[in-house]
Amino acid sequence: MILGANMKLIDSSRGFSLIELMVSVALGLIVLTALFVIFVGNLRTRSEIEKSNQQIENGRYAIQLLTDDLRLAGYFSEFAPSLMPSPAALPDVCATAVDDLKSNFMLHVQGYDNGAVTPGCINDLKAGTDIIAVRRVSTCEAGAAGCDDVIAGAPYFQASLCSNPAELESLTYPDHHFKLSADAASLTLTKRNCTSTAALHRYLTHIYFIANNNESGDGIPTLKRAELGKDGFSVVPMVEGIEDLQIEYGLDTPTADGAPDSYTASPASIDDWRSVVSVKIGLLARNTEETTGYTDSKSYALLSNDATSYNDSYKRHAFQSTVRLNNPAGRRVP
Repeated sequence: MILGANMKLIDSSRGFSLIELMVSVALGLIVLTALFVIFVGNLRTRSEIEKSNQQIENGRYAIQLLTDDLRLAGYFSEFAPSLMPSPAALPDVCATAVDDLKSNFMLHVQGYDNGAVTPGCINDLKAGTDIIAVRRVSTCEAGAAGCDDVIAGAPYFQASLCSNPAELESLTYPDHHFKLSADAASLTLTKRNCTSTAALHRYLTHIYFIANNNESGDGIPTLKRAELGKDGFSVVPMVEGIEDLQIEYGLDTPTADGAPDSYTASPASIDDWRSVVSVKIGLLARNTEETTGYTDSKSYALLSNDATSYNDSYKRHAFQSTVRLNNPAGRRVP
């Protein structure tokens, strides 16, 4: 307040002019826009990092899943199937009859290159991808701590190291060394002491393949596994975002020393399948969601296959691993 000469109070306070107000609002909007752009950019960056992390984790988990199962391929408790006769023809990996399982289990792995054959127990197979089946028994004894109890109707394997002449004479080879049955009560072989009943191990067949969808119509390629159970095979999704699977088999021929001499994507005979001692795995993992503004212009070559380009908005990463099949390889060491 100012006291004028005429002794009147003059009020010098006043508000913003319209121009000043508009300038202030404009500056505020510019700052808010900049903050919003930074916020949205950070959200997108975080989303891409999460998608990339998930993609890498999915690829690593898929490789680990296959590696762990393959390392146990051909495990049949105390029984070594080296002397078992080969089946007359390459078997159906989807076989469920006990007699078929007994005649086929010495083929510890079996596969189909580039989906040339689609087994009847799987569906929605992605074109051009490989299929691999692993045959073995569970590493835990049925009913033991940490292992499932006997499931009625499921196939079980029993191996015996009993050397009692009376028991050996009552059975013909190889029945005095192992039994495979869906009737657990019929599995009565004994341990080395020829008195205690030998342990039961769940007989397993795992068939790995790439499906076009995780759930029907969702368009997410997924590594799935068909598992042999008491009612046949059931398909279980294992890892989302796995777009391609390629397999090569290491053959221990002609040296038979437990080490691979050559690799092939399609062993030519039953004898070749029995000589597989290692497996090369090639996987292509893909984001489950597209990235706006991104185009995948890279080419991906898995193992010895031709390179493939996709030119879409999904980010990808290729994985490769070589697995030694310890059980069949160890039996071939001189």
